[in-house]
Amino acid sequence: METKKEKAFDAVTMMHEIRDKISLETQDMTFEELKAYIKTQLDQNNAKLVGQE
Repeated sequence: METKKEKAFDAVTMMHEIRDKISLETQDMTFEELKAYIKTQLDQNNAKLVGQE
């Protein structure tokens, strides 16, 4: 018999929520605006693009 456990953290649900939020924020942006948005988000989170040091 199979029982389901409640998950404390659901990565798939979190990924969908983040994706949907970003899609709403960027849906009407031009390519230049999108590049600026990405740069701003990276700077705010002190993150770098993959492959950059």
